[in-house]
Amino acid sequence: MEGTSSKNFGLIGVAGYIAIRHLRAIKDTGNNLLASLDKFDCVGLLDGFFPQSDFFVEFERFDRHFDKLKRTGTKIDYVSICSPNYLHDSHIRFALRHQAEAICEKPIVLNPWNIDALQEIENETGRKIYTILQLRLHPKIVELRDKIKKGPKDKIYDIDLSYITSRGNWYYISWKGDIQKSGGVATNIGIHFFDMLSWIFGDTTRIIVHISQPNKAAGFLELENARVRWFLSLDYNDLPASVKVSGGRTFRSIVVDGEEIEFSEGFGELHTDSYREILKGTGFGLQDARQSVITSFTIRNSNPVGLVGDYHPMLKTR
Repeated sequence: MEGTSSKNFGLIGVAGYIAIRHLRAIKDTGNNLLASLDKFDCVGLLDGFFPQSDFFVEFERFDRHFDKLKRTGTKIDYVSICSPNYLHDSHIRFALRHQAEAICEKPIVLNPWNIDALQEIENETGRKIYTILQLRLHPKIVELRDKIKKGPKDKIYDIDLSYITSRGNWYYISWKGDIQKSGGVATNIGIHFFDMLSWIFGDTTRIIVHISQPNKAAGFLELENARVRWFLSLDYNDLPASVKVSGGRTFRSIVVDGEEIEFSEGFGELHTDSYREILKGTGFGLQDARQSVITSFTIRNSNPVGLVGDYHPMLKTR
């Protein structure tokens, strides 16, 4: 049990892939989940965390329940949002309308102008909108940022970012396979890497997209202090042979000036760490998320130039 007084939570999207990390974070920080929502009712995982939590499959009844709680003197302090990407904006607004703080999975929104509109609502309601940018809390990433900050101020680093997380056919049938709902590969699996890179090396100044397909994307980012060749893929065939032989389905690599940054471990507690910061009032907010939203939006709306210029080395084998 953490803290002196527990907070009350609602959760939207409790049947989703990422929801279990939020359930664990709510429980491990000593707080209560009063109600959750999902249109799918396969949510037996609640029994391991909050079996007494009320559950709804219809948004209207969930909304009504919030109103009933308020009228009987029970306050919802936070709403955690794990719904599909295109619904984040609406569900954040729902949380703030009910005078709760919002904790939203990334991407916080799909379009940069949505951040401006949410900023207005945040100012009107006096409630905060937080997002989960857990790579900023990873010890190896923090260590890298500290090293870069202590280095030469005018140095430009050369970086290769590779992230392959193979997905089955289900992915393309789900909302994640619809670029209008997920934002595509660069947004759905890439945005936390783009955030991490801009957090360490500064804002994006130039973007080139070399390939953009439903299951992979690659390009070049120029940041204030870095040149980044990036490759993102959902295709099992793109995995290095060594990963396939070991039975793995995911490969992540960041190479900075020829040096591999190893950060494959240490992800287990990062959502809980994020919640601890949010509960202290020091979590990441709208402006922290802005640059990565702009970057992924620009990538999504760019015309690929093909394999010309400084493209990712993994594309050479294609």
